[in-house]
Amino acid sequence: MKVIDAQQVAQCLTMTSLIETMRDIYAQPATIPQRRVMSLEEGKYEAFALLPAWNQELIAVKAFTYFPQNAAQGKDTLASKLLVFKRGDGDPIALVDGKVLTFWRTAAASALAADYLARKAASQLLICGTGNLAPYFAWAYAAIRPIKHVYIWGRNPDKAVATVDRILSSSEYQSLPAERQFDISIVETPDQVINHVDIVSCITASATPLFNGNAVQAGTHIDLVGNHDLDKRECDTHAVQRSEVYVDSRVNVLAEAGDLLIPIQEGVFTPEEVRGELPELCAQQVAGRQSDKVITLYKSVGSALADLAAVKAVLVESGIDSHA
Repeated sequence: MKVIDAQQVAQCLTMTSLIETMRDIYAQPATIPQRRVMSLEEGKYEAFALLPAWNQELIAVKAFTYFPQNAAQGKDTLASKLLVFKRGDGDPIALVDGKVLTFWRTAAASALAADYLARKAASQLLICGTGNLAPYFAWAYAAIRPIKHVYIWGRNPDKAVATVDRILSSSEYQSLPAERQFDISIVETPDQVINHVDIVSCITASATPLFNGNAVQAGTHIDLVGNHDLDKRECDTHAVQRSEVYVDSRVNVLAEAGDLLIPIQEGVFTPEEVRGELPELCAQQVAGRQSDKVITLYKSVGSALADLAAVKAVLVESGIDSHA
């Protein structure tokens, strides 16, 4: 069994190739049981989670721990490993660093969804959040749309500056042709630009809405990634009501995400109004954006299918045979 560390994962991947591998895997039949996120102690946020998935080629299960208090001690809050087996005979293939893989696949999955839901000419991107994921989202969206300007918002100005630096200094950005290298700036509030951006991507731990949903312009695509809690949300009810809504997984989103569950509790949105899941978009079982005038919204909480697709890309680039 091969052990693939974080550095090897990063060396294996580019956003363009990862997105296309994910598109192919998502269009194929697969089994994705509901993910299990388990609190380690009543009343605390420490958690352990398991995300299994399999298709005709691979079985994958990701395990991760979340210890938010680690940040105060300068430690990582998230630790993750992904174990992969051959579907044909159950033989273990690889143990893969799950943390870096999760950064790549989370951004790539959002960009894949946006390839069906964002306007083709979308060029103005707002990223809300300055954590580890933020640079990956800039790189991912630049892989699928002609991004001209990226706006960064975060509560900590120093982290916002660091995010800008990391985006611009990366090989993903530097490898873009000159005509596709975008400008980037920091904004004081999301509402400062929400009425003229084409895509807004939220990857924060905010408990309350980040922007005024009534100010979102027609044709915008909203990408909500950060919240996994029943009583929290990154967008308000107005944004949900005004949008055509899609999700990565109905069973997971409707079990965890206050972004949709709060409007449902308010009686202004129903689960039946979710138009489709990302695998259905990739398999052309449901339609994506049909008009440049509508607002689209994609809510994700993390799907094991994204891990399965991303680890397939890593195995291919590593020259590891995944067939029985």
